[in-house]
Amino acid sequence: MQQLIECVPNFSEGNDMSIIRQITDEIEKTEGVRLLNVDPGKATNRTVVTFVGTPQEVVEAAFLAIKKAGELIDMSKHTGEHPRMGATDVCPLIPIANISMEETARYAQMLAERVGKEQHLPVYLYEAAQPDKTRSNLSVIRAGEYEGFAKKIALPGWKPDFGPAIFDAKRGATVIGARDFLVAYNVNLNTTSTRRANAIAFDVREAGRTVEVDGKKVNQPGTLKSVKAIGWFIEEYGVAQISMNLTNINITPVHIAFDEVCKKATERGIRVTGSELVGLIPLKAMTDAGKYFLAKQKRSTGVSERELIKIAIKSMGLDELGPFKPEERIIEYMLANKSDSKLVSMTLSDFADETASESPAPGGGSIAAYIGSLGIALGTMVANLSSHKKGWDDRWKEFSDWAEKGEYYKSELVKLVDADTKAFNQIMQAFGLPKGNEEEKKVRTKAIQDATKYAIDIPFKVMETAFASLEVIKAMAETGNPNSVSDAGVGALCVRSAVMGAFMNVRINAAGYDDKEYVAEIVQKGKVIENKTVEMEKDILGIVNQKIGL
Repeated sequence: MQQLIECVPNFSEGNDMSIIRQITDEIEKTEGVRLLNVDPGKATNRTVVTFVGTPQEVVEAAFLAIKKAGELIDMSKHTGEHPRMGATDVCPLIPIANISMEETARYAQMLAERVGKEQHLPVYLYEAAQPDKTRSNLSVIRAGEYEGFAKKIALPGWKPDFGPAIFDAKRGATVIGARDFLVAYNVNLNTTSTRRANAIAFDVREAGRTVEVDGKKVNQPGTLKSVKAIGWFIEEYGVAQISMNLTNINITPVHIAFDEVCKKATERGIRVTGSELVGLIPLKAMTDAGKYFLAKQKRSTGVSERELIKIAIKSMGLDELGPFKPEERIIEYMLANKSDSKLVSMTLSDFADETASESPAPGGGSIAAYIGSLGIALGTMVANLSSHKKGWDDRWKEFSDWAEKGEYYKSELVKLVDADTKAFNQIMQAFGLPKGNEEEKKVRTKAIQDATKYAIDIPFKVMETAFASLEVIKAMAETGNPNSVSDAGVGALCVRSAVMGAFMNVRINAAGYDDKEYVAEIVQKGKVIENKTVEMEKDILGIVNQKIGL
């Protein structure tokens, strides 16, 4: 499986787009690397760039970008609100897929060594890439900033990890490391006071503030773990902000950070007016935020991914300072292959037309998955209606939980619509491989068998997922809003058809698979699921018809 790492260099230029473009051009010309986001800030005079790729290629792209930034940016003339010490101020590598933090740290060390040797630039390691933990903290390394660096670099304790221990007036120094995914997040205030913004930042940041107790100076920790924060004034917007780095969003998610700043700001007579994301954010961080704010309203959290993101944006005011486009800010959306959702991205009429065309795909497997998604969508609708039913306020959480389950099954089945057609296409591609000699025949035969097994596994997954969704539909028929009981009944009919249709595809594809032991096992499992589905449908329709009464 392909290893992927992300790189998020911060360059000390946020106003001259021609300079920024020349730097990002260096990244984009590197094969195996994809530029995801360029986020310039005028007041900070700093641009955060995000790109992703295979490790060797990311290291190459980062090396070229650091080199170009050093050529174009003159730190002796640089001013900006954000702490900084070099043209490329910081360059972290982040493990994304199939790679450990330890491996990522070694790539960061390789990059740092190469920059130091070939570009003759002072380089410091930080976070996981720094073996000396007394100088692994970025804020400690950067203390004194560019203006104090000429004296700092001459100190024995601050000799660079790589490169010359000589002050470079034009380029400064850079910090390269490996870290977990970090979310850079700013909260906007209805004040222009940096001092008051800093007070709130000290209230919430993990490091807190130094206070005097009984004549002694002691540390008073802030309320949020894994959070770094400072307050500053952004002239571009005319407001002060709390600028935060959320270093572990599993410990302090974005929505908790936002609410805590709101609380501390209110205690100081200040209002939060919105917030701003710098760079990219994981999808789960946004959907978790949407669920959090819906739950605070005692509203069902079992709504679509799109709706959860919309709630998160509005609740945290992420669009206050400019449009927030999920397709450009959520990392999974940026990395998504559009071909993986070709069918489900179509309109209903286009999907029907494509199915009816002379093309053999989409076929029965994709249609079975789609019917199943519609079936559980109806069950989820009943759960959401029940959660919001007047007079049932004390039961909103019960139905919200059912709606979340239903939404999960629906999303999985929707993904399987395209997956089934992809499986069919892989079989066709395998049959199209050359067979001119024995070696080619061997490769072709293996490819056909591998594709056939995939084409068995996908509709079987449809069977499993659709059958599991009947749990939600039955619960809604039994306990949901009685005015929508017929919707639960239609949902059960759809799911039954999805299971039986998918099983036909399992069997027809299994007929061409050579591993007969596997075929016998999968067909037997399929029969069990089919029989259980028919029984479950019968139970649900019995409940529905009894409640309808006619």
